[in-house]
Amino acid sequence: MGSIKRSRVLFLTLTSLFACVVVSEAQHQPGYCSFYEECGRNPSVNGSLIKPIIPCVNYTPARKLQGAHYQRLKKVCPMLDRGENNTMACCSMNQLNSLENSLTLSKAILVRCPACADNFAHLHCVTTCSPNQSQYLNITRTINITVLGQVKEAVVGYQCYMSRKFGDSSFKSCQNVRIPATGGFAIATMCGRYGATLCNTQRWYDFQGDSSNGLAPLDIDFRLIPEGAPVPPGIVAYAGKALRCNETTDTGGKACSCQDCVESCPVVPPPALPPGPFLIWGVDGVLVVCLLSFCLLALSFLGFLLMLHFKRGNAATSKEAESMGKDKNSNEVHEVVDPKDVTCTDRNSLATQEFLGFLFQSWGTLMARYPFIVLLASLVVVSAFAVGLMHIELTTDPVQLWSAPNSRARREKDFHDKYFDPFFRTNQLILTAPGRPGHSYDSLLFGKQNFSGIISKDLIQQLLELQSRIQAIEFWSDELNRTVSLKDICFAPLNPNNPSLTDCAVNSLPQYFQNSLDNLNAKVNMTELGVTKEVDWRDHFIYCVNSPLSFKDITDLGLSCMADYGGPVFPFLAVGGYENEEYTTAEALIMTFSLNNYPREHEKFKLVEQWEQMFLDIVQEYQRDPATNFTFAYMAERSLEDEINRTTAEDIPIFMISYAVIFVYIAVALGEYSSFKRILVDSKFLVGLGGILVVGCSVLSAMGFYAWIGIPSSLVILQVVPFLVLAVGADNIFIFVLEYQRDERRKGESREEQIGRVLGNVAPSMLLCSLSESVCFFLGALSSMPAVKSFALYAALAVLMDFVLQMTAFVALLSLDARRQDAGRCELACCVTVSTPRPSNHGQGFLLPAMKRYYAPVLLHPVTRIVVMVVFLFMFCASVFLMFHVTVGLDQELAMPKDSYMLDYFKYLYKYFEVGVPTYFVTTRGFNFTTVEGMDAVCSSVGCNPFSLTQKIQYATEYPDKSYLAIPASSWVDDFIDWLNPGSKCCRLYTLGPNAGQFCPASESAFLCGKRCVSAPQNGVLRPTVEQFNKYLPDFLGNRPDLLCPKGGLGAYDKAVVRNEQGEIIASRFMAYHTPLTTSKEFTAALKKARELAANITLSMRQVPGTSPDFEVFPYTVTYVFYEQYLSIVPEGLFNISLCLLPTFVVCCILLGMDLRSGLLNLLTIVMITVDTVGVMTLWGIDYNAVSLINLVTAVGISVEFVSHLTRSFALSTLPTHVERAKEATANMGSAVFSGVAMTNLPGIVVLAFAKAQLIQIFFFRLNLVITLLGMVHGLIFLPVLLSFFGPDVNKAVLLQQQRKAQEMKSESNVYTNMSFED
Repeated sequence: MGSIKRSRVLFLTLTSLFACVVVSEAQHQPGYCSFYEECGRNPSVNGSLIKPIIPCVNYTPARKLQGAHYQRLKKVCPMLDRGENNTMACCSMNQLNSLENSLTLSKAILVRCPACADNFAHLHCVTTCSPNQSQYLNITRTINITVLGQVKEAVVGYQCYMSRKFGDSSFKSCQNVRIPATGGFAIATMCGRYGATLCNTQRWYDFQGDSSNGLAPLDIDFRLIPEGAPVPPGIVAYAGKALRCNETTDTGGKACSCQDCVESCPVVPPPALPPGPFLIWGVDGVLVVCLLSFCLLALSFLGFLLMLHFKRGNAATSKEAESMGKDKNSNEVHEVVDPKDVTCTDRNSLATQEFLGFLFQSWGTLMARYPFIVLLASLVVVSAFAVGLMHIELTTDPVQLWSAPNSRARREKDFHDKYFDPFFRTNQLILTAPGRPGHSYDSLLFGKQNFSGIISKDLIQQLLELQSRIQAIEFWSDELNRTVSLKDICFAPLNPNNPSLTDCAVNSLPQYFQNSLDNLNAKVNMTELGVTKEVDWRDHFIYCVNSPLSFKDITDLGLSCMADYGGPVFPFLAVGGYENEEYTTAEALIMTFSLNNYPREHEKFKLVEQWEQMFLDIVQEYQRDPATNFTFAYMAERSLEDEINRTTAEDIPIFMISYAVIFVYIAVALGEYSSFKRILVDSKFLVGLGGILVVGCSVLSAMGFYAWIGIPSSLVILQVVPFLVLAVGADNIFIFVLEYQRDERRKGESREEQIGRVLGNVAPSMLLCSLSESVCFFLGALSSMPAVKSFALYAALAVLMDFVLQMTAFVALLSLDARRQDAGRCELACCVTVSTPRPSNHGQGFLLPAMKRYYAPVLLHPVTRIVVMVVFLFMFCASVFLMFHVTVGLDQELAMPKDSYMLDYFKYLYKYFEVGVPTYFVTTRGFNFTTVEGMDAVCSSVGCNPFSLTQKIQYATEYPDKSYLAIPASSWVDDFIDWLNPGSKCCRLYTLGPNAGQFCPASESAFLCGKRCVSAPQNGVLRPTVEQFNKYLPDFLGNRPDLLCPKGGLGAYDKAVVRNEQGEIIASRFMAYHTPLTTSKEFTAALKKARELAANITLSMRQVPGTSPDFEVFPYTVTYVFYEQYLSIVPEGLFNISLCLLPTFVVCCILLGMDLRSGLLNLLTIVMITVDTVGVMTLWGIDYNAVSLINLVTAVGISVEFVSHLTRSFALSTLPTHVERAKEATANMGSAVFSGVAMTNLPGIVVLAFAKAQLIQIFFFRLNLVITLLGMVHGLIFLPVLLSFFGPDVNKAVLLQQQRKAQEMKSESNVYTNMSFED
């Protein structure tokens, strides 16, 4: 009996073992399933974004599919279709439905590339439905689930074996698929923590098989098996055919586009290399040309000297000697001029001088006789003009100041702002924690990671506290009559009409935790590959910075990466200062508040500015708090304008001190100090004050006049024009007053007649300079730059008014002062009389005798003259070389004072920001987007033109160092087409209820929305009809993106498309990103390249049938309007300066009686001053820009003062030789120029060195100092030498006149003595 029992037990055991072997063998047999049908939800998966339905273990043969079941498989997994009666599968209808829902999510972003979408679905169809399922899978984990009272074994984990070739090919086909809304790669959202850069085949499949990602219902361990590698018994690595991205699919899908598939790209030649430097013999070509030019000029000059020497050596006859002013006995003789020898030019010159002299003499006498009436009339005229100041408009907006209303950038900005909202206002903090130690974190999921000191929980909490404090800003608004908070003015892309505080776009690291301390503090134990560890905020952070578009991380925390306002936070907007996308080692945290940008006249503009001021107050208070652990920089949108206005106000005292110093100098320098007792009598304090008032009144008159006629002023005008007019006015004042002091009143001549006669002598020279400068500036007003144009207009009228007031009011003031001085009354106490008589011989002061006895003889010594010519020729040639190397542009930091917080912000911005400014490629009206040709010319997905708008931008981003574009353009056309694709759930129609036939969002049940908006195309290339395009575009633009439909256009595109009432698209834009730009040169180059690209796109899009010939694509970003000027500022500057130089030549020639030689020498010296100024700018680090151009135009005007007086004095001199005439002009007029121009400007300029604004220090102190010093050395050193060599001959008409007067005097027995220079 026992043996029977033992035999039965043995039989049962063997039977069981046999059964196990049979089951084991059945697990991996062709034609067998490993699981079948759905068992219910996976209890181990929590917080999944879709229902985690898992299958039941079922080792049975595959089923033959027929009818609806077969049709469903054919639709979901067409690669498994073998015909209706020949198709076997291991999936039920329910499994197919679940698989379709799951694949729908991936198709939403992969459908752009049919081959990729097909390959992605291929493997999941194989693992779910393949008739040979058991050969490819090995179940590793199961659990028991009770379903309707029955316990079933359900699969929660399995291994999937596939060939590496199939896996790699599938991954490669999807690797470059783009997400148009962000410009990033779709693979970045499907590779978890690795993002697009570190993603590979294994990591891609690991993410797909991770149940913690919120999408996979169970764990799948994908095994990539190289060819020939061993596998477990019975297992076969799936080795199906994976399509390349440039191949068509079996269902008719076309090859992927170039943007999504490198293999589809046509051969595009790389951008042409920029032209190389200009070289001659391997050396800088400009340097060689300048050196050769110097040598040629120097040799020519030496040749001229040799020729002159031989000519003089041969001129030994008495007649020739007499022409030099000496007879044979070396006695002075006077050349007898034959009237026939007088040229027409000489007669014209004499006639001009006599006419002007008589005119001004009569005018001066009249003004001096009636000083009070003249002063009263002058006051009335000035007051009439100055009343206009009540209507003055001061331009502070940089756009209006530096960009012409009709300039291309301004027109493009106006177009953009007309159809699209202005660029949102940015308020930003960049925070660091220097010296804070980092730490290492051994993550369960991501391995060992290094964290910088600033990426720490306590600092993130502090940042969140600061963010919450800023978000809580509230204030009372009288305009709205209620309390205003951030939600009233913030940029809320996903809820723009009625935003709440959480709808406001705030980008920061805490947004990865939805600004929740609970989420930041969350911890959970998690098991991975048998290892259990705690996961916390660090794991979530690592995942989110690598996959910012994820709605759920892969940790058991189950947190979303999306910000609380619903949008993604890209890592470059949250952290900075990292390398190679190692975000955990970032050195900075970035927090950005975006506000709506309202026009200045809008009622909410003041609210935005008030909020920004409170933002600055909070941040500055936080910075002063000693408990703050951050070192940071910050800015508000209003900061630039605030800081410029602040420094302008703070530097006003500096300008006042500068003017005061100039006034004191003029008052002291104009006085005669022959006797200590007569100091208060002979001083010219009131005359100096009157001269300053004349300058001030001329400026006020000019400003008032232009205010009357509506031409706005600017801070540049207020700072530069008074200096300019003071330089011109002071020079004229010195020339006039010094000439009067040196003059002896003739017998029988009244005081008023003497003043008139003196004015007749010097006023033509004053007229020459003032008229040259005024015409110069009026011509400068032809500039297209508003700041240069308004400056030129104001300067021209101010100089003209200054001359008029000098000829009227100042003459009257000098007349009154002469009366006082003749009466011996003290200047400041008119009732006090000094009895000490005025000396009969007027002193010449210190400067005139010094220049006459020492300076002029040394300067005009033969050796000195040669040295001066050679040195100045070298300076000129060197400056020409340096001029070609001057830096063009104006870095925005220079507009800030040295103590501005904005300087720290710029430093942090350039150091820590990893992406540049966004730029829009804007389309104008005239292009039909609704046609197939129109869509193909714009889009970059399957079936699109390989040289479409977005594709050309994509090509440009492949060469960021040349194109300055880093991220391709987002494309609403691409996303709209993808949104319409019936393979996704984005565009459906209600089939039930009151909204039947209307758009149904993806969040609605499939029961209510059973119809797709469009049908699947037969050729695989979806293009809506014109009717479908116009019908569904508004629905797309208003559809909020979510997990079920990430292609919704709200937020990304709702403001990127503008349609008129007829539904025609009249404007649209496509956003790309520049590379980080830091200097003016880079900003200007980026603008130039973007315009070249846009012009190329425009030409190709105009070839599309139906496109208007005036259709245009142009690039736009907020900086272009400021940097456009640098594209043309060099030719613009040459044009403006040339226009200014022209009148200096013409007026000089005319007022000197068509003396062409004097005009040319005058012009040459001014040109040399200007060129040398630019050369010194290069050496001293002064960039060439609109501010510099204003100063260079000013330099021309000031140079006229240094040059023209001396040129005229030389031309009218009657001394016999060029050298003597040059000595006389240098001594007499040079001393006045030195006192009146150089010494008037220099003290005031030196004071500007103490200004806080770098703009003033560099472009007003440095540049004006250079202009004044160069003008002085050219006018007082180079010009006298130049005239001594090449100046005009003595005016024989003047000599003839003197000869006749001498004869008349001899006939009347009067003795005439012609005082020579030495006397």
